[in-house]
Amino acid sequence: MTEMPLWIHRTVLLCLPLIVAWFGLSFVSAALLIVLMILWRWLITLKGLIRPAKNQPEMVLSTISASHFVEKVRWCMDRLGLQYTERPAGGTLGVFLLGRTVPVLRFKTGLVYSNIGNSAEILAYLWGRYAASMPAAAAFLEPSTERRELENELDQYGVRLQVWVYYHILPDRQLTLQAWGANDPSLPRYQRLMLRSCFPVQKFLIRKAFRISPIAYAKAVEQIESLLAKTEASLGKGQKSLLGGQRINYTDMSFAALSGLWLQPDLYGGGKASGVKVELRQAPMEMQSDVQRWIDRYPRSVEFIRDVYRSRLRSPGDGIEG
Repeated sequence: MTEMPLWIHRTVLLCLPLIVAWFGLSFVSAALLIVLMILWRWLITLKGLIRPAKNQPEMVLSTISASHFVEKVRWCMDRLGLQYTERPAGGTLGVFLLGRTVPVLRFKTGLVYSNIGNSAEILAYLWGRYAASMPAAAAFLEPSTERRELENELDQYGVRLQVWVYYHILPDRQLTLQAWGANDPSLPRYQRLMLRSCFPVQKFLIRKAFRISPIAYAKAVEQIESLLAKTEASLGKGQKSLLGGQRINYTDMSFAALSGLWLQPDLYGGGKASGVKVELRQAPMEMQSDVQRWIDRYPRSVEFIRDVYRSRLRSPGDGIEG
């Protein structure tokens, strides 16, 4: 099934009320038009089953370059050595215009494609799919009660970081547009234009969605620092992984990926976030102050994050050696 016929079908479907009004169609004619649209959609599905499009990627990851949750999934897929196509979108266009969050993994299952959203569910799927066929490479994704509990904590940490970053950058139009990809040449031109033209609306929606306020910011910082204090204490025991051991697992990568949003270490985004990167010196002074405080207060966590990022250059079996 190709994307183009679907987009044409969806566009015509959206325009049906205008077509009915323009031509003054009767009730019977309008009902017939609906039946034709249903038949058209069925034929698209049937064609996709009988004559599937050639050269379609087996796996497609829908992303936005600056998302720390995307980074978490992208990194794990890269570590598995998977071949996939990444389809980036600009900033919040997907969620507010199409109701789609990222990351979303689209993968072929037989004759059809399936979708999984939410980073935790995607990683669970990757473990289930590859644990038997490539056990050594997928070992870092093996779940346990401890790992699942830590992952839940880390995902909450990631949400608090979203509140934190938007509190700081939303008042600055140019800084926010940079983070959303409005200056990123890898994004389609129409998306970059939409980011700029729809900025006031998106800014309003972001404020409402994340309830951005000084109180929310203060609460987010408190919870962020609580998590960082916990990792700092854990790493103080000489551990090379947050939950013990000498080899990293997906929770270590998740912590590093989510923390990359504020620390911006080398290799953040796997080379795919350069077009949206916001240099710390460009950030508001209060934001710079937060980052510097965390660097000073949680040195073991900072070094751990940087070391896990350095592991991107190693093979999956290398781990983090003492």
